[in-house]
Amino acid sequence: MTASPDRYCPDDGTRVPTGSLAWCCPVCAGPLDLDFMPTPAPLKSLAGRVGSLWRYAESLPLHDPSVSLGEGRTPLVALREGISAKLDFLMPTLSFKDRGAVLLAELALRLGPRRVVADSSGNAGTSIAAYCARARLPCTVHVPRGTSAKKLEQITAHGARVEVVPGDREATAGVARGAADEPGTFYASRVHNPYFLHGTKTYVHELWEDMGGRLPDVLVVPVGNGTLLLGASLAVEELYAAGLIGRRPALYAVQAAAVAPLAAAWQEGADDLLQGAPAGPTLAEGIAVPRPPRARQILRAVRASGGTFLTVTEDQIRHAQRDLAARGLYVESTGVACWAAVREHDAFRGEGARTAVVPLCGAGLKTGMAPAPASAPETD
Repeated sequence: MTASPDRYCPDDGTRVPTGSLAWCCPVCAGPLDLDFMPTPAPLKSLAGRVGSLWRYAESLPLHDPSVSLGEGRTPLVALREGISAKLDFLMPTLSFKDRGAVLLAELALRLGPRRVVADSSGNAGTSIAAYCARARLPCTVHVPRGTSAKKLEQITAHGARVEVVPGDREATAGVARGAADEPGTFYASRVHNPYFLHGTKTYVHELWEDMGGRLPDVLVVPVGNGTLLLGASLAVEELYAAGLIGRRPALYAVQAAAVAPLAAAWQEGADDLLQGAPAGPTLAEGIAVPRPPRARQILRAVRASGGTFLTVTEDQIRHAQRDLAARGLYVESTGVACWAAVREHDAFRGEGARTAVVPLCGAGLKTGMAPAPASAPETD
C-alpha cells in the first residue's frame, strides 16, 4: 500500500494517508480526492490485454487485482444516427456500479478491516456486496425503506447483511456514516472515497478505445451523487493531458425533474446547491439525491466542459424505458434517463446534430417495467 497515492481534501488540502480507514476529511468531513494523475497507455498498446477494465492499468491507482469478476468492456451499440448506447447493465451485478465497487473492495482487502459498510438505494449496495463476497470480507449494506425487493434479494444472496433505514437516502447515508466511524470499519462510500471515481472513469477509457481513439461530441450521464460524471471528467482530463484526444467532449448531466437540485442550481448560475430545492417521488430512484456531497465539483466539471443540465419527467422516463425495450434493451427506469433526455433534444437532431453516447446503467430485471405512461408515446 505504500506505493499507492494518498487522498486529500479538495477544499482545505488536508491529506489522509493511504493506509488509513478514515472515510472523509478529518477537518471538514467532506469527500476526498486522490493525489493521482496518470498517463494512459496509447491505443496501440492495448491490443491483447485482459478483457476487463483492468486493461487500463496505467490509469488505475491499484494494480494486480485479486477480486475482479471480469467487469468492464461492455458493448457499444447504435440507437440512431449519431447516438450510441453503452450497455453497462451487462456487468457482473447488472449495474455500472461494478466499475467503482471493484476498486473499493480491492482497497478494503489490502487494508484488512474488520468489516465493510455501505449505503445504497440498491445497485451500489449490490455491487459492494458482490465484490466483498469475492474478497471474503464481511459486509453490511444500509438501504432506505422502499428499496426494490429484487435488489434486496441480490444483496442478501451475496451474503451481505441488509439494514433497512426508515427514511430516505440521506437518512440512510447518515446511519451508514455513523457505523463507519466504529473502529476497524471500512466505509465503501462511492461518494466520499475517490477510488470509486477512478473505477467509473474506465467507462470513458473504454469509449475512447472502442471509438478508435476519439470521443463523441457529448457524453450524456445520469447524475445523482455524480460518480459517473466525475469519473468521466477524470478520464477526459487524463486522455487530453496525454495528447490522446484533441478536444474534450461536453458533459450533459441528466436529472429527474422530480429531484433535480443540481439542475436548479445550474439554472441560477450557482456554484453550489440552493436552499430548499423541492424533491418528490421519481421512478429514477438511483439518481434521487437531494443533496449530493460533491455538488460543487459536479457543477464545476459540467461548466468547464461546456456542457449543461437536462431534466426528464416521469412520463418521459416511462416512454424511454418502453422505447428501449422495443429495441431489445430492457433497462431499469433510472438507467433510461439519459435516453429519455436525448431522444427529444434538438441538439441531437437534424443538420449539424451532435454525436453522443448514453450509458444504460442498470438491468430492467432489477426493478421491472414502470407503469404505462399517461399519454401516448412519442415517435422517434
